[in-house]
Amino acid sequence: MADSVTFKQRLLGLQGNLLNFAYQLTTSKETAQDLVQDTTLKVLDNESKYVDNVNFKGWVFTIMRNIFINNYRRQVRSATVIDKSEDLYHLNLSQESGFSTPEGSFAAKEISSAIREFSDDYRVPFTMYVQGYKYSEIAEHMGLPLGTVKSRIFFARKRLQSVLKDYR
Repeated sequence: MADSVTFKQRLLGLQGNLLNFAYQLTTSKETAQDLVQDTTLKVLDNESKYVDNVNFKGWVFTIMRNIFINNYRRQVRSATVIDKSEDLYHLNLSQESGFSTPEGSFAAKEISSAIREFSDDYRVPFTMYVQGYKYSEIAEHMGLPLGTVKSRIFFARKRLQSVLKDYR
């Protein structure tokens, strides 16, 4: 019981530091407070996994960073739009991408065309990766080993770079 009280006291002592770090990550006071709350709950839920000889502050900050990264990836994945037109998929481009200019539109068509030229073995994992899926999710979806998925995405990226070398 005394260890649990000490654990909670140490966690409460870090709240100010956690809020500062969360604000650096999010740049929004409300979002930072939510992140601190999520981190505190996660740390309390995983109290049994903490080992005494491990840096407590580092452990808690790592949990916060991982929560932030996972939330960010979730937002990116939910913001990705799949285009079911004749081009099949478009890369997830921001509004300021230059897509509305003739040059930007031409570049996007060239990229889509180059990706369509890939065989399914390379196009599917590369497209899923661009959409925000994790390597492990792609591997599970395709029924392939993780290393195979990583290498196919790597080679698809290299091939796309060589095909579009004039755009650099």
